[in-house]
Amino acid sequence: MEILKNNEFVNFIWKNAEILRGPYKKEEYRDVILPLSVLRRFDSLLEPTKKEVLEKAKSIKHDAILNRITGYDFNNTSPFDFQTLLKDPDNIAANLRNYIQGYSTNVRVIFERFDFEDEIKKMDEHNLLYSVIQLFASMDLSVEKVSNIQMGYIFEELIRRFSENAEAGDHYTPREVIKLMVNLLLNEDQSELMKEGKIVQIGDFACGTGGMLSEATEYIKELNPNTQVEVFGQEINPKSYAIACADLLIKGQNAGQIAFGNSLTEETDGHKGLQVRYSLMNPPFGVDWKHYSSSILEEHEEKGESGRYGAGIPRTSDGSLLFLQHMVSKMKKDELGSRMAIIFNGSPLFTGDAGSGESEVRRWLIENDLLEAIVALPDQLFYNTGIPTYIWILSNRKNGDLKKGAVRKGKIQLLDASNYFTRMRKNMGNKRNEITQSQIDEITRIYGEFKENEYCKIFDLDDFGFKKITVERPLKLNFRISEERIKNLYTEAAFSKLFNEETYLELKTKKEKKASDLKKIKALEEGKSLQDSIVAQLTENTSSAIYFNREEFLNVLKPLLSNIPEVKGSLLKAIYMGLSERDENAEECRDKKGNVESDPSLRDTESVPLKQDIYKYFEQEVLPHVSDAWIDESKTKVGYEIPFTRIFYKYQPLPSSVEIKKDMRKMEQEILLLMEGLLNE
Repeated sequence: MEILKNNEFVNFIWKNAEILRGPYKKEEYRDVILPLSVLRRFDSLLEPTKKEVLEKAKSIKHDAILNRITGYDFNNTSPFDFQTLLKDPDNIAANLRNYIQGYSTNVRVIFERFDFEDEIKKMDEHNLLYSVIQLFASMDLSVEKVSNIQMGYIFEELIRRFSENAEAGDHYTPREVIKLMVNLLLNEDQSELMKEGKIVQIGDFACGTGGMLSEATEYIKELNPNTQVEVFGQEINPKSYAIACADLLIKGQNAGQIAFGNSLTEETDGHKGLQVRYSLMNPPFGVDWKHYSSSILEEHEEKGESGRYGAGIPRTSDGSLLFLQHMVSKMKKDELGSRMAIIFNGSPLFTGDAGSGESEVRRWLIENDLLEAIVALPDQLFYNTGIPTYIWILSNRKNGDLKKGAVRKGKIQLLDASNYFTRMRKNMGNKRNEITQSQIDEITRIYGEFKENEYCKIFDLDDFGFKKITVERPLKLNFRISEERIKNLYTEAAFSKLFNEETYLELKTKKEKKASDLKKIKALEEGKSLQDSIVAQLTENTSSAIYFNREEFLNVLKPLLSNIPEVKGSLLKAIYMGLSERDENAEECRDKKGNVESDPSLRDTESVPLKQDIYKYFEQEVLPHVSDAWIDESKTKVGYEIPFTRIFYKYQPLPSSVEIKKDMRKMEQEILLLMEGLLNE
């Protein structure tokens, strides 16, 4: 990468941004500095052709024609520029608005997303606008002084510095993390990327300020300057979208392929039908998608596997796996296929039991051999969160190095790079660690080598799958009609719902009763009467007799209640269950077909690895402890999870009692010294 030759520009801006202090908080400086950096750059680029464009614009204002004059993908037909704005201090706000409105549509949209009109008004009200414009006008950002590449570095450095104070949830991706992702994604394709006449498509459908697209483009261009790189992105945050578009225009690239809006809903997907060779994403962690769930659920139900979300729907509190499915939908299906990388926190590795939406997505991903690898990153890498993160590498052509053949097919690589970091001298928010270039190279080497070692483990696809079996045990009850057990009837739903005293009193004390209220009162009174009749009948027939067979007990119970016709079905069941107790010595309860009924309170589940026979497991692990158990095969579910932490866990022995005592004595001595120091003061 070319060394940033114009870092003095960044430092100059950073230092002079203090002019905004007071009306602006430090984290709000970016709302002024970034748009004006863009505006000043465009102003400098258009200066040589300004007169010719204004002359041509008198007769025609077609952007394509005017762009041919400027030599860029934008133009400006306003009579103003940064120098002329300073000649009329009293009208600088109105003239600046006129100047911005003079730009072609693609630039105006950027400033609308920046909400820059609000900043013009705010600076004007605080008498700052002239001074700020004067500051930027003093800088020469012409292409002779600053190349497109250098300007790109300058803009990225400004974005990076401002992003150190980003709000939680606005996950600006540190540059070294992007470099690592790009290396992992593209390193094995170097020979393919070196071919002449290559056209490569790169996507990021939660692109933020566009850093991943920029880094991937730079990597490819360094390999092969003649490669034509086409970037596609989408971003929902207006200001991040504006920055991404501005960054591309500053570098002389096409910003028209950055879409604005929510990429997850069908109506706002800005790249329907698009397929790209490579994609990188860092979607927001734990994003709640409840408020637009109807659109996603509708697409899932209507299109199923032919749509984006056919694999499964995760819980609405975390849309991470929706972004993953959206990304996979953009894969090319040709011989070379696609390779993609996405950053997640730990949740998508294991959240959700067998049969859940999350597990089903993992199952679909793994069974279709789309998951190539997962790399654990160090914690405290991001500016606004210290949680552990992971890079998932996806591919629909898992053949490793193109020269070596299909070494990765049917395999998943886990790489623990959590200890590959250097502690920063100065913290930046939550960011305390960084990955150096040498560490990036080493992680990339281990990944590409594809050999097991301390940090790298290789698995078969079904190593992460399991069958969740339901273990049932027979329902065994004894029965007795006693005063104590009669009280239990009120804990049975079908019996207790006959009469609700609180509801009854509320309705009875109502001053104005509707017809529906009177109907409810009558139903509750009838329910109370029915309860009393049942209890009275049972109380008259209390006995010390205990029955260990349900059918025998029913032959006694039914005649006792035969004069109460309402006692049948669920109400009868509620009565005999209220009069029962679980008893290992009782006989098994059976249904009408003679099948043993299961006891829900004794139901248990076991997770059996896919590679293990469930019946052998059941024989060895369950039956020795509960000999009357059986597997309910109708409830068996297949699940997938990736226990990354457990796989790389290293046992750390506890310190000995001698070591603990030694540490305690040391602490006591330190406390005594501190106390002596305080007393001497």
